[in-house]
Amino acid sequence: GANFMHQYGVVIDPTMIANTLQTNVSEAGDLLSLQLGLTVLVLAVIPAVLLWRIPLQARPVIAQGMRNALALVAAVVVLLAVTMIFFKDFSSTMRNHKQLRYLVNPLNAVFGLAHAATQPLRRNPLTLVAAGEDARLRPGHESPQQAPLVVLVLGETARAGNFAINGYARPTTPQLSALQASEHLVSWRNVWSCGTNTAVSLPCMFSHLGRDGFDGRKANFENLLDVLQRAGLAVLWLENQSGCKGVCDRVTRIDTSSLKHPTLCSTGVGGECWDEIMLHQIDDTIALLPAQRRARGVVVVMHQMGSHGPAYYKRTPAAFKPFTPECASNALPDCERQQVVNAYDNTIAYTDRFLAQVTRWLKTREQTNHTAMVYLSDHGESLGENNLYLHGLPYALAPDVQKRVPWITWLSPGFAQAGGISKDCLAAKTDTRLSHDNYFHSVLGLLNVQTALYQKPLDAYADCSNRR
Repeated sequence: GANFMHQYGVVIDPTMIANTLQTNVSEAGDLLSLQLGLTVLVLAVIPAVLLWRIPLQARPVIAQGMRNALALVAAVVVLLAVTMIFFKDFSSTMRNHKQLRYLVNPLNAVFGLAHAATQPLRRNPLTLVAAGEDARLRPGHESPQQAPLVVLVLGETARAGNFAINGYARPTTPQLSALQASEHLVSWRNVWSCGTNTAVSLPCMFSHLGRDGFDGRKANFENLLDVLQRAGLAVLWLENQSGCKGVCDRVTRIDTSSLKHPTLCSTGVGGECWDEIMLHQIDDTIALLPAQRRARGVVVVMHQMGSHGPAYYKRTPAAFKPFTPECASNALPDCERQQVVNAYDNTIAYTDRFLAQVTRWLKTREQTNHTAMVYLSDHGESLGENNLYLHGLPYALAPDVQKRVPWITWLSPGFAQAGGISKDCLAAKTDTRLSHDNYFHSVLGLLNVQTALYQKPLDAYADCSNRR
């Protein structure tokens, strides 16, 4: 913990412990470095060897127990005395800045592990509360002439400020910018995440509870995908990340880690595949879904590897790195900051390429489907500002770059016309404040799913459609 706190400026809080427990070999491998090895050597191995070499003096159990008890009492007395002397300042500081507890090693890790271990006492993991049991397609849309085919792309670690389509000075999104000028594509840049890490944001954005309700929930609920499936739609989850954090547990899932492709997957350790793998043989994959559901509509969720750090350089093929030189290391502070930014911006440029490919594939389906794509990232990232790197700081403490995320929508002409959706109206909301709280209701609205859980004021598309 000390290494990562020093190197990246992160804190070890319960959500960071949850991330650690839910990681995989490839993700953990990106964090291995020479500095980590040296830290373990100096802070763990050498002290352990020195302690091992100290001869032990055998004492009677009762006598040693008394010595230990007296030492403990003395330590507590000293601690209480010091605390009382500075109680006014200490009490005020800890009351107003509770996040400071996460900076104390090793108590932060102990607290995080205890929090994770006692999670079942606060929320029964075996109970799953049904959501949207009344879900159905709105009258007139149960058997559409052209069923909807909607792709929900889940971005990873993408910060809104690094998208040229959102005003960034570097040309990170040339293909999306071209689509914005000629088609029904809009980008909202004042969007805020539910959390600062995937373990929190991903299940939260698919929940009907909103950020406040999700954080304080007493039970686990079904999510957006369950509601869509209950309405009769076919749902497919394509995973190119470290997991769906429980969101896709009850829908058809394909993990790209099981796929091997000569050009779309790395030949290095871990065999990581680039995001384009999710488009490989996609039509054949969709054809395997139940025909009755496909006739009503299809929702494909693509969970990107995106801009996952700290090894940004691994997220892009060698042929698609427009910004050089880039930081080719996971020890980000050891690189010049511009090299870190170059490596990160290359991942955004590759996401631009991927999203453009998704729209081109959707256009090939326009003869049989009304198609659309919604891209939204789970959280942002720090790239060295104020010596902070990566993400995962407590929400109240995290800088805006870890919480402000891109939301991009592309609609085919048929989809826009069927829903009476105005591009100009959507574009006028470029700077309207939105959040992950809007996602659940906005997707339901796009797909014409009717349920009591739906809240029209939270549907970001509703006021730009003549459907309601």
